[in-house]
Amino acid sequence: MDRDPISNDSANAHFAAFLALRSPSAIMRRRLLQVGLGSAALSFFGLPALAGPTGRPAIGFTPIGVASDDAVHVPDGYTVQLLFAWGDPISNGPAFRADAGNSAAEQAEQAGMHHDGMHFFPWVVNGQPSSTHGLLCVNHEYTDDGLLHPDGMAEWSHDKARKSQNAHGVSVVEVKLGELAGEFRWQLVRPSAYARRITARTPIRIAGPAAGAPGMRTRDDRRGNVVFGTLANCAMGHTPWGTYLTCEENFNAYFNGLGEPTSDQKRYGIRANGAGFRWHEYDSRFDVATEANEANRFGWVVEIDPWQPAQAPVKRTALGRFKHECATVVLAGDGRVVVYMSDDEAFEYLYKFVSRDRFDASEPAAAGGRLLDVGTLYVARFDADGKGRWLALQHGQHGLDEGSGFTDQADILMRTRQAADAVGATKMDRPEWLAVDPQSGDVYCTLTNNRQRLTPEPGNPRAENIFGHILRWREAEGDAAADTLDWDVFVLAGDPENPDPARRGNSKGDAFASPDGLWFDRAGRLWIQTDVSGSVLNRGDHQRFGNNQMLVADVASGEIRRFLTGPKGCEITGISATPDARNLFINVQHPGEVAGGRSSPAAPLAGSGWPADQLAGGTGGRPRSATLVIRRADGGVVGS
Repeated sequence: MDRDPISNDSANAHFAAFLALRSPSAIMRRRLLQVGLGSAALSFFGLPALAGPTGRPAIGFTPIGVASDDAVHVPDGYTVQLLFAWGDPISNGPAFRADAGNSAAEQAEQAGMHHDGMHFFPWVVNGQPSSTHGLLCVNHEYTDDGLLHPDGMAEWSHDKARKSQNAHGVSVVEVKLGELAGEFRWQLVRPSAYARRITARTPIRIAGPAAGAPGMRTRDDRRGNVVFGTLANCAMGHTPWGTYLTCEENFNAYFNGLGEPTSDQKRYGIRANGAGFRWHEYDSRFDVATEANEANRFGWVVEIDPWQPAQAPVKRTALGRFKHECATVVLAGDGRVVVYMSDDEAFEYLYKFVSRDRFDASEPAAAGGRLLDVGTLYVARFDADGKGRWLALQHGQHGLDEGSGFTDQADILMRTRQAADAVGATKMDRPEWLAVDPQSGDVYCTLTNNRQRLTPEPGNPRAENIFGHILRWREAEGDAAADTLDWDVFVLAGDPENPDPARRGNSKGDAFASPDGLWFDRAGRLWIQTDVSGSVLNRGDHQRFGNNQMLVADVASGEIRRFLTGPKGCEITGISATPDARNLFINVQHPGEVAGGRSSPAAPLAGSGWPADQLAGGTGGRPRSATLVIRRADGGVVGS
């Protein structure tokens, strides 16, 4: 989505502008880039390093090289198992048909398309979390309708639109490690009382300040408290009380906008003839001219209790409405819940939510989701001196009142982007996943790229940020609920052999581009996943990076090693582990994806034949997004 039209035309400062103020001269910047920034980057950016804790375990594997073939590669001594691919039944449903001939009703009982964020919820046995049995929640971000139907989008119909809707959302599956054919393998438990699909048609409750607001009411829901479906489910989070947070990202692409969209619609990218999925032709909810408010009911964080399959998911409106990439949850020093969030689009913002009430670990079930309904939403402003501030998006503060066009708190939350514009938040380069260091509490954020910045800005380390970087900050007093922070840049992605010094980056170890997924393991190793767009993958400035990959970073030393490379055309995303850290779950999304994102049904295997061409259990006929399990052959901790 790195070519999305820019929706933010506010006059707010760009993050790059602050970098400009922190460098003495363009000449010095160039020299530092030529030698490879390393620790020099810290003086380059005008502040001391955010000191990393000592005593972290080393990265314990030999890095692998780049690859461009149609396979998953991992270091020697590791195994890869296919667990859960698009079309696999979640319980006792029908099997996947290689010609994509499954009906819409069958798709509702199968894994959706385009696996993204996920989390493993362990079974608890005698008070101890299991590392061999649990529930896996998996997002399905979008569909490639050229592959979803035998003849693609030809003769578009109600049934095809319905099948596409049923291939979105979230899968909850029960998984278990056990002996199969003489070896220990992970497998889905079938049947399972916990297995379910949440799709773009599932009833979902609306909670928080925006529930029942006039802008949330529709002809079919006059109270504004129930919406059908969740979609564009990208990254995620999980709560201390054992629930899953799935995030609605590029929801605008599903709505057919007005011939002349309103300013609010434009700010969220809802434009005329912009509904590439064509749902609006058979579901009037997605036609803005027919139902003006339906779009307001998407772009939220959705809470799912995987242990309560009969319980409806809940959209938590206190966390704001924007293109949510992820929702990373930590506890403040006083027990309040803090949720870090990002808006994945060029020149958009970083947010956090701080609950009013405190989480009681002695009664986790009593918390429920109420802690996510009452609190304060903030947006980040980064200052030139290496400091930053969280600005409250609260009615009556920072000029957010009726005089500036915000009726009440519900209005602010439905128009979060506009409120962030108004308070002077800092424009960022496509902020994506956030991860919190379990040892230091430092927050890391991937900024994938922003190729739409076509001209250099003073102080910007690159003429265009085509490779991205990872930002890091520390909250004041080490408290996640603090109003202020200190920030630096952990790493600038890039190619060390690029002849343009401004594009070399400063990776200490293996090179990469377009960081996206981000996750800390329990030992404090930082796992980085990449999403180089199919339009540039293995071409031009990106040729030497090969296929998308997953790397591991030692945040204390800055060393980065390549752990995995994926098949052709894929994105590597979604990462979770069992409590003993001996089983790593990752997702391979859209193998074989072509530029533009829609395959030809006449040649479904033109881009990739994965996973059938590499892994046992992978039915052919179509490339299929899938969840993998990675283990050490000796049963040890992954990454050590």
